[in-house]
Amino acid sequence: MSKFNMAELFKQTQKIQEEVKRVQEALEDMTVEGTAGGGVVTVTANGKQKIISVKIDPEVVRTGDVEMLEDLISASVNQALENAQELANDEMQKVAGGLLGNLPMGGMKLPGFPM
Repeated sequence: MSKFNMAELFKQTQKIQEEVKRVQEALEDMTVEGTAGGGVVTVTANGKQKIISVKIDPEVVRTGDVEMLEDLISASVNQALENAQELANDEMQKVAGGLLGNLPMGGMKLPGFPM
């Protein structure tokens, strides 16, 4: 019968917390894109779900169709934010690894894990 080792569990928990912190810091430098209109609008976000840049093809502005441009921007931003969330989840899954198994991160609220 093995003895429960609280000190070892604490050490593993600290290691995971340090790795989570490292990944959270790294996410700030990781970027993803969202596009709409065949690349007419491209939005870049980082892994912390902050919009970094918005690129708009000048030709779409010349059309004068403001409503279409608004829709393209909204779609691009939403796609970029979804991609950023997926990136963050993927990176945190790597940290969680065998500890949490194959549990879906999206439905869980764990301290230190961005949701």
